[in-house]
Amino acid sequence: MGRRSARSKRSRILRWTTGVLAVLVLGTAGAGYLWYQHLNNNIQTGKLSLGEHRAAKPTPNAAGQTPLNILLIGSDDRNSKENLRLGGHKESVGAAPLADVQMLLHLSADRTNMSVVSMPRDTLVKLPKCTDPKTGRVYPETVGRVMTNTSLGRGGPGCTVATWEEITGIHIDHFMMVDFTGVVSMADAIGGVPVCVDANMTGRRAGSDEGTSLKLEKGTTYIKGEQALQWLRTRHGFEDGSDIARAKAQHMYMSAMVRQLRENATFSHPGRLRTLAEKATDAVKPDDGLDTVKKLYDLSNELKKPSPKRITMTTMPFVYEGARVAPTPAADTLWKLLRDDVALDGKDAKKATAQTSHDPAAADDKIAVQVRNGTRTATTAAVPGRASAVRQALIGKGFTQAASDGSPPLAVDRTVVNYPSADLEGDAQAVAKSMGIPLSSVKRSTEVSGVTLTVGADWRTGNMFPKDAADADTPDKTLDRSQTQNGADSGQCMHVQPGYTW
Repeated sequence: MGRRSARSKRSRILRWTTGVLAVLVLGTAGAGYLWYQHLNNNIQTGKLSLGEHRAAKPTPNAAGQTPLNILLIGSDDRNSKENLRLGGHKESVGAAPLADVQMLLHLSADRTNMSVVSMPRDTLVKLPKCTDPKTGRVYPETVGRVMTNTSLGRGGPGCTVATWEEITGIHIDHFMMVDFTGVVSMADAIGGVPVCVDANMTGRRAGSDEGTSLKLEKGTTYIKGEQALQWLRTRHGFEDGSDIARAKAQHMYMSAMVRQLRENATFSHPGRLRTLAEKATDAVKPDDGLDTVKKLYDLSNELKKPSPKRITMTTMPFVYEGARVAPTPAADTLWKLLRDDVALDGKDAKKATAQTSHDPAAADDKIAVQVRNGTRTATTAAVPGRASAVRQALIGKGFTQAASDGSPPLAVDRTVVNYPSADLEGDAQAVAKSMGIPLSSVKRSTEVSGVTLTVGADWRTGNMFPKDAADADTPDKTLDRSQTQNGADSGQCMHVQPGYTW
């Protein structure tokens, strides 16, 4: 009976994954206990998106469910005494805040798995036009590429959301932002998270003022408060000393926190929960769609559904450009996997390969196919006559009603076969199969009037779709496994650089 009672208490705990630098938790035994109105007054919100255009919402699955995408933002704002004390750099007072941590949390439509993807703060991108909701100031689209962390200073977190949607094509449902003070107060309220280093470690070389004051003994240490903030901000001393290493350490902290919160029965203690609720609603700044404790509670019930072993954390595939980084074509594939709601742990083979339609296909010679040339890219011209060449290949396969589109070439990264209605899904899949195009690239779209094959930049030559391109759209081919962690893996330790040991 005692075990059942304890388990019942734990099931009522409100766990809330949030912030850039943490996975936060709220809990209650009843709505009245949380001083509902008091906590609602703690919550400070911002407008979800400050851009002119929104990414399209995902199509619901057969059960009517849609994925949930939350952008987690860590601000380096030092325009308060406490943030300045925690973050240093007095010369930054008065400067626009930077979004130095950015992670997209993707919860699958069926709520079985979660993916968390970091974008390095110094990723070079074009920022969209944003309008500050408080001052009305309009920030025009940047002429060239700038560091993505500057998006936060263009009106607030809503501009960071607009930037992510522009880059990824992923519809973002919410954001949650936290600053230095928020991280420390939440880390204290949680009570300690285990992290590991493979040697005695210091975040700053002797005689240097670069780095943090983090100091840990080899092995596992439970960190909280300012020590947790130092861990999350440290890059000097971890692995290659880059922002990529810092993201890996942040993923380790978040994974450990999820495990800790699930395992720690003390969070059913009313006093602990009361403190945590107070700190969480004060520390985290969400978008205006999460402006009440009830909405945060409902969100938490969704976020706690995947088990740690189905949580995957990774960093966007990138290439160095001097001291900065830029997305690679593999990053585009990663965004596509998330748009298609494919789990990054590789356990969604069914989703990745898609299922054969129950709609029977017409005879090949009865299927009308429009072929478009989409081989243009930002840096290369389209392949002339590509639509006509693929049309001829289709006719050779028996699709005698194939026709090429004479409009100017498009810029499409990945070849796709679109169809407008369910009764043409089988026809579209028949076209894809005949050309070696994976069924995951067959998509329903209201922008076409019939079966339409758009030849993308991944198919610039040949009559059959390249096999290596067909195999590319999978997590195993896309992710850098050295930068990828599973939420249930408790055996990882951060590697300490020589010179940062004691």
